[in-house]
This record gives sequence, C-alpha cells and structure tokens, in this order.
Amino acid sequence: MASLIRDRSGSTAEMLEIFRDASLLKAAYTFEAALARSLGAEGLLSASDVALIVSACDAPSVDIATLAAEAAHAGTLAIPLVEHLRDDVASRSGTAAEGVHRGATSQDLADSVLVMQAKHASVLIDSTLSRITVALARLAQTHIATPMIGRTLLQPARPITFGLKAANWLLGIDSAAARFRTERDGATQLQLGGAAGTLSGFDGKGLAVAQRMADALGLSLPAMPWHTRRDRIAGLGAALAIVAGAVGKVARDVSLLAQHEIAEAFEPTIAGRGGSSAMRHKRNATGCQVALSAALRCPALASSLISGIPQEHERGLGGWQAEAPVLAELFALTHGALDAMAVVLDGLNVDPSTMARNLQSTGLGDDTAEAQRLVRRALEHHRKAR
Repeated sequence: MASLIRDRSGSTAEMLEIFRDASLLKAAYTFEAALARSLGAEGLLSASDVALIVSACDAPSVDIATLAAEAAHAGTLAIPLVEHLRDDVASRSGTAAEGVHRGATSQDLADSVLVMQAKHASVLIDSTLSRITVALARLAQTHIATPMIGRTLLQPARPITFGLKAANWLLGIDSAAARFRTERDGATQLQLGGAAGTLSGFDGKGLAVAQRMADALGLSLPAMPWHTRRDRIAGLGAALAIVAGAVGKVARDVSLLAQHEIAEAFEPTIAGRGGSSAMRHKRNATGCQVALSAALRCPALASSLISGIPQEHERGLGGWQAEAPVLAELFALTHGALDAMAVVLDGLNVDPSTMARNLQSTGLGDDTAEAQRLVRRALEHHRKAR
C-alpha cells in the first residue's frame, strides 16, 4: 500500500523519510553495532570481533527488497537481518559471527528501532509546534483589542476579540505539546531483555550492557525490559492524536471564518494552492483540510494502540507487531497537520473591518474589556510555561 502520492499529501517529506525502509534498516544496524560495542566494553566480545561486526553493520550487503520478502516469510525483520549480518561477519571471521546479536531477541531489535525512529520524529514535531505557538502568540498579541462576534452553537453570542480566539488556540496547543513531550520522554526507552526479558544471555552483565547501549543510542534505560508493557507506546500515540486534535481545532475555526458569508480570516494566498479544478473563483482552505483530515484519522489509530496494551505473558502475539505502522502513521499525519497549519498561521489574513461590521450587524454591542484581560493573562501563562 506504499504510495508517495497518498502519503505526501497528508505529511511532510522530512517525516516520511524517518520512517522509510532505508531509515528503518539504518536504525536496525545502529542497534546491532551498539550492542556489539557494549558487549565489547563489558569484556563479552573481543575488540577485533567488535570491529568486524561494526564494519559489517556500516556496509550491509543485503538489499531492501530481499529483506522485505524474507521478513514477511520469517514473521519478523530480525531473523533475516541477523542471518545476513552473521554471514557478512563470518566471511571475514567465523568466530566473530557468534557474537552478532548476542543476548538480544527479535523484539528487542523491533522495539528499539521503533523508539529510535520516534525520537527522531519527535524533533520535527517539537520544532513545528514551536513555530505554531510563535505565530499564535503573535496573533493574540496583535489582536488583543480586535472586536468580533463570539459564536456559540454556531450562532452569535457575545462580543469577544480575535486575540481571545487566538489565545484559546495557543493554550490548547501548549497543553497538547506539554503532554506530547511528557509521553515522548517516557516512551523513548531502550528495549533489551533477551529471550524472556530476563537479560539472561549476558553472563550477569546485562544491565551494564543495556546502560551502555541506552547511552550510545540516546535512549533512557527502563527499570526492566518492557516487552509486554505497552502503555508508554500507547501514551505516545494518544498524545500525538491529541496534538492533531488541538491543531484541528484551529483549522476548524479558521475554515469557518473563511466562509464567504463570514469572510473574517483567510489562509494566505499561495500560487498553485487552494484552487479548484472546476471553479477558478474558489479559494479553498487547503491547509485546514490537511489538519482536519489528520484530526479525523488519528483518534482511531491511537485507539488501536490502547487496545493492544493487554498482551500475553512475556511476549505478545500480534499486539506489539501492530504498533510500528500505526505509530509511524500517527507521526506522519500529526506532522503533516502541524506543518500545514504553520504555513496558514504564519500568513493568516485577518480582516478586522469585516469582523467589526459583522459584530455591529448583530446589535450585541462592543464591550471587550474582559476578553482583553483574559488575552493578557493567557499570554503571560504561555510565557511562563515555555
């Protein structure tokens, strides 16, 4: 089902790159090289064997298509990858091949690779979240006193300011971002437990090997292997879905404000974007469309991760294997939504005169003093939370 046309329309090239096959394999070989180095540092492999294994990891001989077919047949990527790696090492030294993947199991590789990808992907999420909050803070500050209709149940309610609306968006994004960072930190943990999660294949030095690996890979070390404790992966997925929902809230409001009958705010005019193949006069809210599509899809994806939390005994069947494509899609959709709305908010066209005219037509008055005080309070809260 891989489709660049489909996937790129809802995500970014940078995020898709992190989860493509070549990047996954690079992470897998990085895991194996870190394992070999850590074994060597603890005296479980000779320096020469470590060098041979690391060299083979740096220049693997197998191609992606072959590994994909073999992984599908074996039921896991680790089996054919480790077999090819051992063959590469054995061609240089037969004894060194015995040290490849020593003490680790297939799920150790799969889970560690997934969280390595998640850590890289989180950098993109963080960066774009920051860009959005800068734009929203600017809009809130600029429009503290810009009067407009406050709408409840889609009908005119009381006067507010556009700054109040932007500040509400800002606090929603701030809250979602804080939750995401907490869940990211909790989820990016090394997985190394061996056959049954007991670190039994390391001659009593399992924790030392694991700590060295975690340090080398930039991951944290959990209290014990988490093969069937999937709450942190589920939490990360749920946090991504909430980020998508928070940015979807902004998209929903902007798209409603951009309707011809309201005409109070519009996406920036960008050549080749937002038009219609049949109606040349249209100015479609294309960025909002991307964000709203993500906000619609992400909750169901996150729910599948939550459904997989109760797994069997010391290694589950089917549950954890379902997580990688789901988490990859959540990262892809969420970053696509954030990136699309960052462009929208950086160049949002706000029409204060139309806002004022629409408000005047309701006869609701123009008292926005309390709204302005709330905007200042929200901006101060945002500054302190940064």
